[in-house]
Amino acid sequence: MTDTTTAPARRRATFTSLEVTQVRRLTADSVEVAFAVPSELVEDYDYLPGQYVALRAVIDGHEVRRSYSICAEPRPGELRVAIKKDIGGLFSTWANESLAAGDRLDVMNPQGAFTSRLGLTSMNDPERLAAEEVARNASVHLVAFAAGSGITPIMAIAKAVLRASESSTFDLVYANRSATDVMFAEELGDLKDKYPARLAVHHVLSREQRISPLMSGRIDADKLDDILDEVVQVERTDEWFLCGPFELVQMCRDALAERGVPEERIRFELFTTGRPETPQGQQGRAVPVDPSGENHEITFTLDGLSSSIESPVSARETVLNAALRVRPDVPFACAGGVCGTCRAKVVSGEFEMEENYALEKDEVANGYVLTCQTRPTSKELVVDFDA
Repeated sequence: MTDTTTAPARRRATFTSLEVTQVRRLTADSVEVAFAVPSELVEDYDYLPGQYVALRAVIDGHEVRRSYSICAEPRPGELRVAIKKDIGGLFSTWANESLAAGDRLDVMNPQGAFTSRLGLTSMNDPERLAAEEVARNASVHLVAFAAGSGITPIMAIAKAVLRASESSTFDLVYANRSATDVMFAEELGDLKDKYPARLAVHHVLSREQRISPLMSGRIDADKLDDILDEVVQVERTDEWFLCGPFELVQMCRDALAERGVPEERIRFELFTTGRPETPQGQQGRAVPVDPSGENHEITFTLDGLSSSIESPVSARETVLNAALRVRPDVPFACAGGVCGTCRAKVVSGEFEMEENYALEKDEVANGYVLTCQTRPTSKELVVDFDA
């Protein structure tokens, strides 16, 4: 099958207040949250399996934003995300302990490029897609590696792919500490019962002994090699999906590269960059202009309007932080180089981008940057959020 699709078109990231219709307990430390999408907003909140939404709330007097993958197949009028409580996580703890049906949250329209490029999930209407002869006859094999809450986008992708094509197959390697930590355990069982010959789920538990030694213990480089040799068929896999902590995702990418898997067949999404010292939120903190004149001038376009701000050379602040001081509506979510919400195109000027775990190579080649990770190195820098 030929690769005829590209990453989904990016939309202007905007927040809308949506009502929480259900908070369902998945495990002791995770919940699934459902939102109602009014009929007039259905098109704005249409999405591809694998995309995410950013949630915004005021907690203890502070605005907090976090991004969560959508865990269900596209369904008009509804969004579902899964939120796992992180140790010390402000938003995730609040969502697990306090969020309830009837509450309202600001929800950004779906974003992200962690989606299939094979054409099976290129439409947001599974009913229409499943009716197409080409899709029904597409014999593709997909493999996913997920850890913990990394299963969230994989659930949406697996459901859509298996439903869309009657001959597609899917292997899932899912790592958790114990059986009680497995999110969507019941749903995975139901999916396996529905597609017994086309879905294989391999649970790897780091703190429980399983019958197979290969499925017991933490996934390290040696165990990963054994899994690739004995469990999944690397040579016949059309597309790979990796979602979890930085160390696991990078280890999988390296192992697949060593086996000759083309980079364009590997889709990945991170929880974080693995750098806890890196701030994961920016509020446009005050930065005084240098009276001696050692400042960068940053000009940006957003929603057709241009704004400029001076940024002290000594502050080494990001484009995002500077822009937020004059335009609080500048789009961002993680501010850690992971989600891609703050993407913009450099029109002119020199810059350095510290981290990038969200943009494709062709986007970078065409001048796109993550403004949360980009700092000017020339006197003037011009970027366009609308590009």
